[in-house]
Amino acid sequence: MTKHKAQRASLTDRMRGVSGEVLKFAVVGVVGIVVNFGVSNAVLHATHWAPVRCSVIGTVVAILANYIGYRYWVYRDSDAASRRREITLFLVFSAIGLLIENGTVWVVTYPLGMKGTLAYNASKVAGTGVATLFRFFSYRTWVFKAMPELPAVAPVGGPAVVAQAERILASDVQYTN
Repeated sequence: MTKHKAQRASLTDRMRGVSGEVLKFAVVGVVGIVVNFGVSNAVLHATHWAPVRCSVIGTVVAILANYIGYRYWVYRDSDAASRRREITLFLVFSAIGLLIENGTVWVVTYPLGMKGTLAYNASKVAGTGVATLFRFFSYRTWVFKAMPELPAVAPVGGPAVVAQAERILASDVQYTN
């Protein structure tokens, strides 16, 4: 095995790391969805304002809640030195997500002429789904950059000792006292 390959994590290890990130992102996202739908529906039914306006209000409140979750839980290990850049990119990508999400509400409400709570919430679900995919990939790629991984440390004892340890760990021999 070359030195370069030894330092790269296996695909399984990388997928394991991403699955944890996806799970945390999903938890924050579910909280954001509850906030988004709760606020937007409360505003819609309490004020009887235009559906898109109510949806935007709910989305903005959810974006604020999500930033706290992403910054301090999901991506807490990311580089804190570039906070201004991070917040700027977060707001830019969140605004694009807001347009995606609320664009579906607008299309369903006005050009398609579908009114009512069911049409409103169905359009928010569709828009939120597409916007969530966009946000996940943009946040993890450009906004919350993880700290660089430390290079792999060479094991003590050289290749012969490592090979012997790998053989022992790979064997099915049971040792008893």
